[in-house]
Amino acid sequence: MPTIYLETTIPSYLVSRPSRDLIVAAHQQITHDWWRDAREHFDIYISEIVLTEIRVGDQNLAARRLAVVEKLPILQVNDEVQNLVNIYAQRLGLTGRAQADLPHIAFAVAYAMDYLVTWNCAHIANGAVIRRLMDINSELQCHTPIIVTPEELLEHPGGEL
Repeated sequence: MPTIYLETTIPSYLVSRPSRDLIVAAHQQITHDWWRDAREHFDIYISEIVLTEIRVGDQNLAARRLAVVEKLPILQVNDEVQNLVNIYAQRLGLTGRAQADLPHIAFAVAYAMDYLVTWNCAHIANGAVIRRLMDINSELQCHTPIIVTPEELLEHPGGEL
């Protein structure tokens, strides 16, 4: 089965209170629709970073986020992940708080995931960032995962992904 690195926004959208913002509410619903079937079609992984991030904030919601991912395999930090984080910090062009998203990209690359699934369209599922990532990874001869939102992996009519 294809592999997915699940970024923190996905478990967050799965357990968050329904938003009054129509776009966020739509993303929440899409995430629920996708999640319902995703585990049958993909091997889904998280990292230690995801666990750290989902433990932050409201403890009731944190417990619910942890429950969502409790049976998913956890990718461990290794030298390749750390090396990629350092390279991306220098070359990907993300600054300030956006650099906290670099480990997610590095895990998906180092573990050769087929997909990185996220709702973080500012720093991860962003065309300009993806283009720079592809250029860097091509130079490094590294695999680049397909970076998508859950909406892009919803099953299409006729059962095809």
